[in-house]
Amino acid sequence: MNSTPIITDTHTHLYSEEFDQDRDEMMQRAINAGVTRFFIPAIDAAATQSMYDLEQNYPDYVFLMMGLHPTYVKDNYEDELKHVETELAKRKFYAVGEIGIDLYWDKTHLKEQQIAFKRQIQLAKQYKLPIVIHCREAFDEIFEVLEQEKSDDLFGIFHCFSGTHEQALQAISYNMKLGIGGVVTFKNGKIDQFLNEIDLKHIVLETDSPYLAPIPYRGKRNESSYLVNVISKLADVYNVSEETIATVTTQNSKDVFGI
Repeated sequence: MNSTPIITDTHTHLYSEEFDQDRDEMMQRAINAGVTRFFIPAIDAAATQSMYDLEQNYPDYVFLMMGLHPTYVKDNYEDELKHVETELAKRKFYAVGEIGIDLYWDKTHLKEQQIAFKRQIQLAKQYKLPIVIHCREAFDEIFEVLEQEKSDDLFGIFHCFSGTHEQALQAISYNMKLGIGGVVTFKNGKIDQFLNEIDLKHIVLETDSPYLAPIPYRGKRNESSYLVNVISKLADVYNVSEETIATVTTQNSKDVFGI
């Protein structure tokens, strides 16, 4: 792939300890592949300093979000939400995320997850920021909250979208772009079967590194340079050039993040 188009990874956990041994090399591989914009989701208060360190080390490439990840919504979630509020008031972020509902691992904190999701959507509106949604086995619950909160100033990205065509259209109806990553390359990923019916203007690229590596790296640590494999698959799905996929999805990311 030639290096002209800018490629944007809209969701990558570059501060993950899985990159501690070779972070600089991993970043260089991504930059060499044309990936020069990295949007970094927050998890919980414990991750904040690592995110700030990452930003300091790669100020031209890294753009931070702030939020409380649904699987980290525990009994102390009020303290965690307070941390999100404090950080948002302190400095510039590019999104509130990743936020949402996850019923895959644990359903015991569903009520608290719903409260945290709604509160963080309201913070995003207050700061005129996009949201980045984490949804796992919780489409109905997510859509219920979005239906309550929908408005012109609610917008963002449905991260790691893995739903049906109908769910894709519903997500888009709430001003959400679909975050597409390694799953689109999986044989059983299913989304490649209808994605070409979704206008490319609704799609952004992501890796969710270090998770969900695309074919041929499936099962290994993911990294942002592997976005070129996702682009290659999407070029086939949409029957357009890889350059078109890179250019359009980066513009879509700018429309969401404002940068």
